[in-house]
Amino acid sequence: MLQQSLPSEITQLKPADTDGRIQIAREKLGKDLIILGHHYQRDEIIKWADFRGDSLKLSQIAGEHPEAKYIVFCGVHFMAESADILTGPDQAVVLPNMSAGCSMADMANIDQIEDCWESLAEQTDITRVIPITYVNSTAALKAFVGKNGGACCTSSNARKIVEWALERGDKLLFFPDQHLGRNTAAQLGIDPESEMLVWDPHAANGGVNAKAIADSRVYLWKGHCSVHARFTTAQIEQARRDVPGVQIIVHPECSLDVVQAADAAGSTEHILKLVTEAPAGTKWGIGTEINMVSRLARECPDKSIFCLDPVICPCSTMYRIHPHYLLWCLESLVNGEVVNRVRVPDDVATHARVALERMLAIS
Repeated sequence: MLQQSLPSEITQLKPADTDGRIQIAREKLGKDLIILGHHYQRDEIIKWADFRGDSLKLSQIAGEHPEAKYIVFCGVHFMAESADILTGPDQAVVLPNMSAGCSMADMANIDQIEDCWESLAEQTDITRVIPITYVNSTAALKAFVGKNGGACCTSSNARKIVEWALERGDKLLFFPDQHLGRNTAAQLGIDPESEMLVWDPHAANGGVNAKAIADSRVYLWKGHCSVHARFTTAQIEQARRDVPGVQIIVHPECSLDVVQAADAAGSTEHILKLVTEAPAGTKWGIGTEINMVSRLARECPDKSIFCLDPVICPCSTMYRIHPHYLLWCLESLVNGEVVNRVRVPDDVATHARVALERMLAIS
């Protein structure tokens, strides 16, 4: 679904006027509304959020509030899909801007995944392969793993999910983020060089040969996060030179060499907890999205906190949730019109819910 243009009457509003109208609309909707804000959102959006967190945490929160008629998800499309799957049919999940997608999620579509699965089935015993999809994926991919004995994972529980998968089969197909898959499998002692391969959906037979398929235990999809791909070992080395005693923590969507060069790696929630609870006076170089790092630095003035990337790089698709879009969808709800509702078809939602609930049970 394409995002319709906003009325010029809204786009020409000044920030103070926009905020005033958002507040009025929010008050009118009352307990019928909850607003969810992802950690990577700009401050102008986060300040309106009833809850903030990572994608799965926010979807779970949505499912814990059956009294809310409207769930406005200030994130990206796949997150709103997950919220729709985990909430009731009488609840409307709204994405303020339908163009807020995810470049990583777009790197794998259901046709490509099914083609990969069929190719693997021709060259290995497919019953030995457990499919795992990162939650940063479409509902169709979640449904695929639900139907084929796999599960979803997040950056915080990926290790548990991969361990679970390898207890049920001796191989796994991990998509769409190759880095989270590689980092997780490497933690479990699987050799990235000899026991993993990267499946390129744009190359014949994934760009690999039959021997590599037979020898590998982990099939990684050729996908990545455009923000986390920016972090390098050179940035870490520079931070250690410039800031003596600095501790480096990065997101596991970073490449393996970056994760290995850091002092720690973890999900957005893990990074927030570790840094927030760290002693006063500690110094932190962080490899994740700039809005979250900047907010963390402001909320922890007793510590020195900075982003490893000297070129400020926000999540461009997350940034498409502008206050004007939030105002537009809230005022539409006040007027009885549900705009930008994200709906997952029942047949897809049924199997996707299996993958999500299987993950929650394992975690």
